[in-house]
Amino acid sequence: MSLRVLGCSGAIAAGGRTTSFLLDEHVLVDAGTGLGDLPLDAMARIDHVLLSHSHLDHVLGVPLLADATLRLRRQQGRGPINVHALPATLQALQQHLFNGVLWPDFTQLPSPEAPALQWQPVAVGETLTLGGRIVRVLPAAHTVPACGFAFRSLQADLWSVFTGDTGPNPALWASLRDLPLRQLIIEVAFSDDEAALATRAGHHCPTTLAAELQALPAGPVDVWLTHLKPGEDEAIVAQLRQRAPQHAARVLSQGQVLSLDASR
Repeated sequence: MSLRVLGCSGAIAAGGRTTSFLLDEHVLVDAGTGLGDLPLDAMARIDHVLLSHSHLDHVLGVPLLADATLRLRRQQGRGPINVHALPATLQALQQHLFNGVLWPDFTQLPSPEAPALQWQPVAVGETLTLGGRIVRVLPAAHTVPACGFAFRSLQADLWSVFTGDTGPNPALWASLRDLPLRQLIIEVAFSDDEAALATRAGHHCPTTLAAELQALPAGPVDVWLTHLKPGEDEAIVAQLRQRAPQHAARVLSQGQVLSLDASR
């Protein structure tokens, strides 16, 4: 099992793409601008989309994915793409995006009987099985209803976690307390110079992240950083190394592939 980083930036910039990961071939985790770098045949193999929340940098690829792959998926006899998200996230997409004004409603097109997209509501704490992959829905603390996801290794009871966008979140660490954790992909959007903005925006800065990393379960855990705002990268990394040197957190890079199997 592998997780390919299609985008991990907190905003667009030259060479940067917003949050999107490909779990093996068939599951997309968030749908930021990185999705557009996939060739059409690879996009057509995506059967499931997991959305952490409704903000545009995480969902803008969903309508474009539906439109781009519709014909090829129909030729291949594939059904609708299943979009898994919190009910509030799906409601926001339906009301504000797939409303016939910003984009056609692909939950009804090309026909209500055979749509391009199908909504699949999930709840925090729920465990999903997607093509043999076990996924657990985790709590997040953001400015809109949000969640993260944990992925179980196919080879052992080890888990990799993607927090989604979140600020300080005791509920997350409570949910991870008894989880055999191998990897943690966690956001840190702003430097400490913008700590007040981070708090208002529901994001981490190095000080708040360092405090939460103290709750990591015992054992070796790889910590990967995502969602850094362009131009903030160096300051964020330097400040976090000062505040949490023991975790040796590293910044994800576009195109990187993380193994989610049991070997280290």
